[in-house]
Amino acid sequence: MSDVVLDEPVYSTDLDANEVQEGATAGPGEVDAPDDLGVEAVLADLLGSPAESESAAVETAPDTTGLKSALEATYTIEPPAPTPVPSVAIAESVIGVDNRIRITNTDTYPWSAHASLLITARDGTLWLGTAFFIGPRVLATAGHNVFIHSPIAARQGWVRSVRVMPGRNGNELPFGSATTSRYASVTGWTVNGPNPDYDYAVIILDEDDDLGAQTGTLGFGSYSDSTLRSLYVNLSGYPSDRGSGREQWYMGGRIEDLSNRQIFYEIDTFGGQSGSAVYRITDGQRYAVGIHAYGVGSRPYNAATRITRPVFDNLLAWKNDNT
Repeated sequence: MSDVVLDEPVYSTDLDANEVQEGATAGPGEVDAPDDLGVEAVLADLLGSPAESESAAVETAPDTTGLKSALEATYTIEPPAPTPVPSVAIAESVIGVDNRIRITNTDTYPWSAHASLLITARDGTLWLGTAFFIGPRVLATAGHNVFIHSPIAARQGWVRSVRVMPGRNGNELPFGSATTSRYASVTGWTVNGPNPDYDYAVIILDEDDDLGAQTGTLGFGSYSDSTLRSLYVNLSGYPSDRGSGREQWYMGGRIEDLSNRQIFYEIDTFGGQSGSAVYRITDGQRYAVGIHAYGVGSRPYNAATRITRPVFDNLLAWKNDNT
């Protein structure tokens, strides 16, 4: 059973002086420089999905065809029927035209720092998610990827295991994978949840599985409303509608709205991308400002759990305790 960190307070004011950030580490290869807006310089593949490399990884990638997002494990029952949770969208959303771009050079930073997740719940059912490395053995993700609130008693609670597959590209696992049952979250999610304001967690790999040292890591930061408002951000993850969690898809866009605990944007997503970093690029470094978790709800935008100062402090402590 994983330790539960004490719940944190909610900030109700905009404290510019308290902005903090923790740096990233570069991974393999060289990525194109971002454009002037601070979004990744990527090109759409106009000829369809590319063929997979002939140099297949030794490790066999799992078949995730037909699996759904772990978000649905918390907010639906089978057959799917919404559990009443005010102002919560149970599936991430494609808003209008789908503008996501498939990433194929996933063995190159920063794409390598994003991982596809195969989640085994307590009842043995399988689910999809995304996470991103913030340390050699620590990945940030959505709370519902590691602790499921379910009306099905056998499914409720900490998941049995998570298989972490950095930079997955179809059947290729350029960095292999690691399976763990070590996680940490906060009581705002595990005890008092499900609550979207506290939907965040970390996945902790074993000491021998320091995959983040190979992939590179994203930084993370707590920023004021004035810094975040209208900021251009990036989001890349593993959706169930494009490749069934086997392919990494990216889109950049502007932050459209804020609350004390969430960030809202029109970046297209779908189930399985929960746990993706919502990150800015500044001075050549990439810093997560939120952890993507939800679709269109009471606001007409997709949403992330905002990295407030308490969230930042927890992420930093979890990273430092497992370096």
